[in-house]
Amino acid sequence: MNTFFEFIVKDLLGQASILIACIAMLGLILQKKPTGKVIEGTFKTMLGFLVMMAGINIVVDTLTYLNNIFTTGFGMTGYITDVAAIAGIANQTLGTEVALTLMVIFATNIVIARFTPWKYIFLTGQALLWMSTIGAVICYKAGLSGATLVLTGGIFGGILAVAMPAIAQPVVRKITGSDNVALGHFCTIGYMVQAAVAKVVGKGSKSTEEIELPKAFAFLSDTYLSMAVVMVPMFLIPAIAAGPEYIAQYSGGMNYLMYSFMQAIVFTAGVFVLYSGVRLLLQELVPAFQGIAMRLVPNAKPALDCPVLFPYAPNAVILGFLSTTVGSVIGMLLFPMFGLAMILPGLLTNFFAGGTAGIFGNAMGGRRGAVIGGVVHGLFITFLPAILIPLLETYGFVGVTFSDSDVIASGLLLGHAFNGNWLFVASFVGFAAAITWYVNKSLKTEKSEQAELNNAA
Repeated sequence: MNTFFEFIVKDLLGQASILIACIAMLGLILQKKPTGKVIEGTFKTMLGFLVMMAGINIVVDTLTYLNNIFTTGFGMTGYITDVAAIAGIANQTLGTEVALTLMVIFATNIVIARFTPWKYIFLTGQALLWMSTIGAVICYKAGLSGATLVLTGGIFGGILAVAMPAIAQPVVRKITGSDNVALGHFCTIGYMVQAAVAKVVGKGSKSTEEIELPKAFAFLSDTYLSMAVVMVPMFLIPAIAAGPEYIAQYSGGMNYLMYSFMQAIVFTAGVFVLYSGVRLLLQELVPAFQGIAMRLVPNAKPALDCPVLFPYAPNAVILGFLSTTVGSVIGMLLFPMFGLAMILPGLLTNFFAGGTAGIFGNAMGGRRGAVIGGVVHGLFITFLPAILIPLLETYGFVGVTFSDSDVIASGLLLGHAFNGNWLFVASFVGFAAAITWYVNKSLKTEKSEQAELNNAA
């Protein structure tokens, strides 16, 4: 029984490419497609996801190097936002509970999508794992065990797995121009914070994708060339600060500056691979998913990982990454003055979450929304892990904290609820509801104004 359970959780649900391919296959079968089409669609869905993941892995490897030389070169010490480290620690003692919580989250997601207006199926496996981890940890430390622990963490996580895509969907709809795909990434509260700030500061600001360049710099209109121009100094400056002796452990004898330059180009190549995978994945998954939408969960939408939005505003991704990094550095220096922990900038989070937040900011407030909103986003995602640390340290997690804003929010809400601090819970929920209401109200007003202009024309 345990072996079969481990196979389901680790080898099936734990392998995101297989899970998504199986979902695509189910959708094609429900549409009664010919066997050849089912095989083709299933394979291409898996291939697209694996190509996307290959690009992500390249980006992760280069950003890990950048993060190491950044913290070493500038002598930074503090808390690391490393969700994988916490998951590893938690699974040493709560492996079964985390796995069961993950299954309950997914089952709760399906049930809610089937019987409520929230028709979102959350398909980002690693994000569900992080959510199940913090749910299991907080419930365990609060004294729960067995089925009570699993059901509490799982149902709470399952609600968020539907609620977060629903909260983000109005902005996602504006970004993509359709309602076919949702965002399944547990950084949604941060995205909505940037969207709200962008709406305030970005009135009349042009889109990041409409940047006009002089003829001498026209080559920068190519997404990947402009990305390389930005990333090369991002790698070279910390490399100079870190020095050749430290970088020698990575470079294999190559000159340390040349090695860092090549890492910047490899990063750009990784983004190219990532975008290619996203396009293939969406091309196959969205039509296949219609089978599930029509039969099992009518009108369901797949909630996918954040890179699915990157091709819609690639300039905003880079601006969001850079401005979020600036905000996180400011937060690292600022918050300890108020007695909070020093949170080191996590460049992986800054790229993926910051880049996606930049797309949200651009959609709501153009270039100013992407830049100014990005700085606020960086401050926000530095503040959240800082206020979570006291709670985690009482649970034995020292030196690390979670990174994704929704995962951190879950830990804060559950932890403070178990401690009876309902004022904090109400305040945080009220804050999230307020920014969501403001963004949605702004979008409705914008749509109404556009309709009036069209009628006048």
